[in-house]
Amino acid sequence: MHFERIDNKGRARLFKSDFLESLTKTRPWVIYSIYIPLSAWFLYYSHDTLGYSIGFVTGLFFVALFSWTLFEYFAHRYLFHYEATSKWGQRIVYIFHGNHHEYPRDRMRLFMPPLPSIILASVVFAIIYALSLLFTGTGNYTFIYFPGFITGYLAYVSMHYAIHAYAPPKALKGIWRNHHLHHYKYPEKGFGVSSMLWDVIFRSLPGDDDQKRPGEMGSEERKLQSSSMKSGYRPRRFSRTTNTLRS
Repeated sequence: MHFERIDNKGRARLFKSDFLESLTKTRPWVIYSIYIPLSAWFLYYSHDTLGYSIGFVTGLFFVALFSWTLFEYFAHRYLFHYEATSKWGQRIVYIFHGNHHEYPRDRMRLFMPPLPSIILASVVFAIIYALSLLFTGTGNYTFIYFPGFITGYLAYVSMHYAIHAYAPPKALKGIWRNHHLHHYKYPEKGFGVSSMLWDVIFRSLPGDDDQKRPGEMGSEERKLQSSSMKSGYRPRRFSRTTNTLRS
């Protein structure tokens, strides 16, 4: 996913309709206010009404949270960066992720907006419920697994927001660096956002020429970090993209 010009100050226009356009933007607190209370209630219901022990609830919750990191990696790599060949396919990819690569610092689109988020969350809940029912004979485990999975999602989008909005804390420079390299030099690598684990396992970290010791910031990193704060950064390679399909 390459763009001739990356604009760190602008914002894509995705729809001609002002109403539809308004549905593509959100702020973090809106998403937190939906999923944190819902997840907390599901966990309470699992223990208080369904009778699962606190230890079991905690264990399955963290299994689900960890499973999110793998889902995040594959979704980012194979869905968000899908090389569509049809015009409609390219437009869908641009709406969901391409616009973020062209305008990476648009804070209003770093979280998925409420309406598509709720629709997708409902689909995920239904899938988890069906799998739980199929393999265990009950869908009750969904009320534990879903909050863990959603918490993983919230950690991911929060990390993603912080990477594009703030300077990295010392302990997390590696994650910041990995994602900046993904945006400004290697869009075909560095698909982990909340974790670099699966990039290591599947060997999709940026090239060896850019590897540094954990926490170390080299000249290439400083250049990338500096470029992410300015507009008009031009990638080293160009190819046909979906940036002409914005409306």
